[in-house]
Amino acid sequence: MAGKKRFFVLSDTSLDLKEIRFFQAKVLATGALAAAGALALLLLANHLSGDLLGLGYDRMETLNAENRILREQIRDLTEKMSQVELALVQIADEGNELRLAADLHTLDEDTRAAASGGAVPTVTGAFLNGEAAGVLATAQSTIDRLSREVRLQQASYEEISRKMEYNKVFFAHLPAIKPMHGPYTVNGFGMRLHPVLRVYRMHTGVDIIADVGMNIYAAGDGTVRFAGRTQGGYGIVVEVDHDFGYSSLYAHCSQVLVRPGQTVKRGALIAKSGRTGLVSGPHLHYEVRRHGTRLNPVDYFFDDVDAARYRTLLANASQ
Repeated sequence: MAGKKRFFVLSDTSLDLKEIRFFQAKVLATGALAAAGALALLLLANHLSGDLLGLGYDRMETLNAENRILREQIRDLTEKMSQVELALVQIADEGNELRLAADLHTLDEDTRAAASGGAVPTVTGAFLNGEAAGVLATAQSTIDRLSREVRLQQASYEEISRKMEYNKVFFAHLPAIKPMHGPYTVNGFGMRLHPVLRVYRMHTGVDIIADVGMNIYAAGDGTVRFAGRTQGGYGIVVEVDHDFGYSSLYAHCSQVLVRPGQTVKRGALIAKSGRTGLVSGPHLHYEVRRHGTRLNPVDYFFDDVDAARYRTLLANASQ
């Protein structure tokens, strides 16, 4: 046939030429097999030498394997963070209980949501496919939300700590005990008939009945503002400034045992009862004031605890 090359070889048994059929195909197949074998040997050598040729096939396989492991680790981490999130919810609930105990407003759900919410972070990285990007975005979003919640709770607990320290000082200064042993009238504060003047007028304190010379104790920590005789009907008076806007006044005393400017603790002996001033008999006129406004002292008696019983309670608590 025209255009078709034919190949012959000398026969081993005769001088005749023998035609080789499909010679080109066989040559090409042999060459392809040889090339494939050489390429396989080259790739094997490249693999064993740590990708000496820099082809990157092993690296891609390693990266794919690492990505699969990382996705599994991120899923596991996300599950653990969900457990942390549940623990934070419990911490938040306990924190609200502490806030109430410290006389602070609780953190409601809206406040917490506003503090821990935010935009979902954008995940960038050309090596990530859709599944990996979604897993990482979920993990990053959870971490970001937990971080804001932790900061919120940290700030809340710091506020609680400051408030508790404030309360510790505040409660120590609050005039909160009955300053002298003896009976008193619960409704003694308010409008009443004056026992001497026989006219109705405002009674700005409570009268604790006792004989002359009974011990009078400071109702709270503070500084003596005044100690001595007055020109009015109160007679001999001791006034204590308790800070935080509070002060207490002890009137009709027979003797003062403190001086102005002296620091006193709750339960400290400050005066002796008497009948000085405009009185019908011996008693202690006791007042509590806040920012200058007179309040009913009975509202500040802690279960009618007087100074003597208060010191006993303190001694028992320290044992």
